[in-house]
Amino acid sequence: MDINAVATIARQELVINIRNRWTTIFAVVFGGLALAISYFGMLTVGAIGFQSFARTSASLLNLTLYVVPLLSLMMGALSFTSEKSLNEMLFAQPVTRAEILLGKLAGLFASILIATLVGFGLAGGVIALKTGASGAMRYQAFVALSLALALVFLTISALVASVCQRKTKAFGVMIFLWFFFALFYDLMVIGATFLLKERAANTFIFASLFGNPVDMARVACLMILDGKEVFGAAGAALVKFMGGERTSLLLLLGGLVVWIVVPFLLAQRALKKQDI
Repeated sequence: MDINAVATIARQELVINIRNRWTTIFAVVFGGLALAISYFGMLTVGAIGFQSFARTSASLLNLTLYVVPLLSLMMGALSFTSEKSLNEMLFAQPVTRAEILLGKLAGLFASILIATLVGFGLAGGVIALKTGASGAMRYQAFVALSLALALVFLTISALVASVCQRKTKAFGVMIFLWFFFALFYDLMVIGATFLLKERAANTFIFASLFGNPVDMARVACLMILDGKEVFGAAGAALVKFMGGERTSLLLLLGGLVVWIVVPFLLAQRALKKQDI
C-alpha cells in the first residue's frame, strides 16, 4: 500500500470538508453543547453555573451517543456517494481501491477529529478555568471514546455506500441504521428477554452488548466516569461476568476495534467488485 497516495487522498478529503464548512459547524456544535450542558446542566434543581468535568461528561454522554453516529454516517454518505464524474476521475488514478477507501476514511476522520478537539478542547479550557482540572482525564477519555465511535460509523457508512452505490438508497439505509443502533436495538433486546428464562436472558443481554457499538461506547464511558449505578443491565452483566471493570473495559475497546475493522474489510471487498 502506498502511504503517500493514502495521505494525498486524505488531505484532499479534509480540504473538501473544511471548504464545505463541515468541520467548522461540528466544532461549533460540539463546543456549544459542552458549554451549554456544563452551565445549565443543574437547571432542573434550580442551580446555574459551570459543572466539573465529570458531571459535564456524564451529562453530555447520551447526547453525544446520538449526535456522533448520525454526523459520521451523514459525512460518510456525502463523501462515498459523491458525483459519478468525481468518482470516475479518482478511480482512474494509479491508486488501488483500498488506498482510496483508506484515504477517504482518514480524511473524514481527520475532519471529525479536528472538530471534536477544537469544540471540546475550547469548552474544556473554559470549564477548567471555572471549576478546576479535577476530572479532566476522564473528560479526555470520554472524548477519545466519542472519536472511536465516530470511526466505527464512518467505516459502516463506507460499507453501506459501497454496497448501495446510489446516494438516495445509501442515505435511506444509513438513517435506518442510526435509528436501529441508537433507538430500536435496546428495545428489541429488552423485548427478547421476556421470551427467555432468567439464565438465558442474562446470557443474551451480555452477548447483545457486543452487537451494538453505541451500547459498547456507552458502557465504556460509564465505567470511565465511575457511573456504576447507571451501567444498565448489559453493563452490569458484563462487569459481573468478567470479574472486574478493567477487564470489561478492555473487552469493550476490543469490540469497538472489531466494529471498525470488519466493516472496513467488507467495504474494501464490495468496492473491488464495483464497476466504476
